[in-house]
Amino acid sequence: MNINSITKSEISDIQMDVINKLKDYIEFKNLEPGDKLPSERMLSEKFEVSRSNIREVIQKLEFYGILNSKPQSGTFIADIGKIAMIGMLDDILQLREPDFRSLVETRILFELEIVSLAAKRRTDEDLEKISQTLEAYKTKVLNNESAVEEDLLFHLAIARASKNATLNTFMLIITPEIITNFEKYHVCDSGMSRKGIDEHQAVFEAIKDQDSDRATEMMKNHFKVLFQYCYESE
Repeated sequence: MNINSITKSEISDIQMDVINKLKDYIEFKNLEPGDKLPSERMLSEKFEVSRSNIREVIQKLEFYGILNSKPQSGTFIADIGKIAMIGMLDDILQLREPDFRSLVETRILFELEIVSLAAKRRTDEDLEKISQTLEAYKTKVLNNESAVEEDLLFHLAIARASKNATLNTFMLIITPEIITNFEKYHVCDSGMSRKGIDEHQAVFEAIKDQDSDRATEMMKNHFKVLFQYCYESE
């Protein structure tokens, strides 16, 4: 198969197959937490996939806390207990690409907490960065240009201001998929974007005033149309 013809879903299927084979290998070899896995080259040959696929699976399992890579030493099974590790691998094998509705629901849940924390914890520097992204969004909208990326940058600036590294990381993970779906489903038409200027401004003012309750309400209002669109598009 020409590598350029491999689709995103096929890559995901390949990775899931590698995870399944790795799970079987761990169980067959009776590996315990702290044990070292074979090298990427050896796993690549054993599972008959490219080293890049092995590397991506290792990174994915590191994110979930199942593996632990140490520079110059190799990749080790994390110290989480064998029963828990196998259970987590089984759960990961059940995962599939999230649909648009799931992405929207997840984003809303995250951002209502994020904006509340940002209002409480923001610094003057954070406020300046949020203001800059807001101005960039306004400029694009008023010039009748697509402002999907500027919209997401505004929300990411708020996530950084929350001072919660985990929430910020999750936002960074789901952002590319959100941008793709926004453009695919034409969610942000010019009317919604112009209305979004006022909504963004209201969120910004609440954060500026360090009013977490009002910031949460303004963010809920901002997401109202998007949430309705999500359900009406099913």
